Amino acid sequence: MTEENTQGPPEPEGSGEHPFQFTDKRKVNSSGDRARPAEPADDAASADESAQAAEPAPAAEPAPVVEPAPVVEPAETPDASGDPLAGLDFEPSGEAAEASEVLKAKAEAAEHLDSLQRERASFTNYRNRALRDQEAARNRGVQDVLAALLPVLDDVERAKQHGELSGAMAAIAEKLDQSLQKFGVERFGKVGEEFDPTVHEALMHSTDADATATTVNLVVEPGYKIGEKVVRAARVGVVGPE
Repeated sequence: MTEENTQGPPEPEGSGEHPFQFTDKRKVNSSGDRARPAEPADDAASADESAQAAEPAPAAEPAPVVEPAPVVEPAETPDASGDPLAGLDFEPSGEAAEASEVLKAKAEAAEHLDSLQRERASFTNYRNRALRDQEAARNRGVQDVLAALLPVLDDVERAKQHGELSGAMAAIAEKLDQSLQKFGVERFGKVGEEFDPTVHEALMHSTDADATATTVNLVVEPGYKIGEKVVRAARVGVVGPE
């Protein structure tokens, strides 16, 4: 049977209410021989405490390493010829070669279509411009001929007014008017028309108490125009209110 002896040194002076004490947990034989070691459980607990005390503190976690961003190589620019295979460093084969030929054919077709559309637009503009120039040249030619015939037409018109045009000469004058009408020549200027300064040239002016507007009362020379172009204004005498 083992006994547990508790030993304590004498209380020091002035220790107060709580004197210093210690307990010897070593176990001795009943005969008073040398104390034997503590039970294995105590040794294991002491060993755990010593291991915990000797265990070094955990090292701080290392800072995360920031890897540099990958360098993106610039895309290869297509060849100036427009060939999609110009930048490849290998020769495709099989289905890849067939697909590349199709892409190349489509690119060529698109290029030809764009060129054709440009040529068509250019031709359409040229045709429209040529038609306008042709019409303008035709009108200038008719105007030049009409300007050269104005004295003859004035004489024929005076002969009609005085009744001096009859027989074959009257038939010739009628055919001349019909020919001019085919080229768009129109004669204007009649007695009773309201005076319009854009198409009439007033050579004489008189007043009338009964007149409410300025009108043509005498046609000296009729006017001629081609379409909307006035070749010569009608030379007339007018009468207006007082």
